[in-house]
Amino acid sequence: PLTSSIHLSHPKMATTSPLQPQQSPHQPQQPSGMLREREVVRNTGKQAIGTFLDSQNCYSVLRNSGKVVVFDTRIPIQLAFYALVEHDMQAAPLWDPKRCQFVGILTVTDFIDVLRYYRQTGADVITLATRSIADILADEGILNSVLAKSVPRRYNNINKQTSSGELLKDVDQHSSFLAVDAEATLDRACHLLHDQSLDFLPVMLPNDMRVLATITYTCVLEHLVSNFREQRRLFDDTIYDLGIGTYGEEVVVAYPQQTLHEVLHTLHLHGLSAVPVVDETTKKIRGVYSRSDITFLTKASDAEDAVSNLNLTLEVLMSQQRTDVTTPDALHTCSTRHTLQSVFEYFAQWKFNRLIVVDEVERVVGVVSARDLVAYFL
Repeated sequence: PLTSSIHLSHPKMATTSPLQPQQSPHQPQQPSGMLREREVVRNTGKQAIGTFLDSQNCYSVLRNSGKVVVFDTRIPIQLAFYALVEHDMQAAPLWDPKRCQFVGILTVTDFIDVLRYYRQTGADVITLATRSIADILADEGILNSVLAKSVPRRYNNINKQTSSGELLKDVDQHSSFLAVDAEATLDRACHLLHDQSLDFLPVMLPNDMRVLATITYTCVLEHLVSNFREQRRLFDDTIYDLGIGTYGEEVVVAYPQQTLHEVLHTLHLHGLSAVPVVDETTKKIRGVYSRSDITFLTKASDAEDAVSNLNLTLEVLMSQQRTDVTTPDALHTCSTRHTLQSVFEYFAQWKFNRLIVVDEVERVVGVVSARDLVAYFL
């Protein structure tokens, strides 16, 4: 197989298309009293997690030990990328020594996007070896194209008002540094991640200039699952019934014969971190491609070779991917009939970044991300 696929299974759950009603028209409707009870249980589950998020601080999701990589903005961006890979990290805060403050975040995908820019413009990629992080982030041509912020369509209309009615300013982590105090509530951290469409949120020590860690939706979800795994009745509705995820025509897919450059452009355009790869003829799931996948870089001998590899097809790249199902971006699937509780259980085992929702013949009908799961409770 091109990718590792783990399927949620439940003997009593049949897979159905999200475009079809969940209840057969030949079955009697549930009494209104039962429907009200279900609504009460559903609201109780949301309130329980909402209260929990408000009672926990950011310290609660930090590991007992860990490391933080911080980059001086004067170092070459290429060197910074290799450091991220060497330390197996997705992102690092940026420190400006002239201003003596943090000024943003650099991610693995930023370097990949910069390579896309060089391919698009035909600029000499050899010069990239000497360009500093500060130089790249001051380049308006790069900032306004491949590094321009995009938001998934599902979250385009997020209410960005504070409880006092103040309108939140949209933050671009390439030009400003947004962090959260370690003593702030998890609810505050989740709202910053969600409202600003961030992938990474640095956690700072109170009254200090030190970054303790960067948290993600997966960190928060792991904490929720570890505390609510046993509360089955509160989360017994299906993910589709709860409106968790993206379904139908809103789902963006890629095809094996598309080039990496085309797929990365699509991911950036839609503000997505990964995309399901489907067979162009059968529409069945073939795998998942992540925007942070560096397979094409590990196969390159130099920067020119890396840019050239952007012309490789997904078919070729997916045959070279790691197939370890323990990686967060491995392919994991479920059906529209799986409950929120079963997804919690599955996450506790595999710590996935997303689930691809498929029908009974393995065609993609939806995507449920870690962000979708956390956002449901906000």
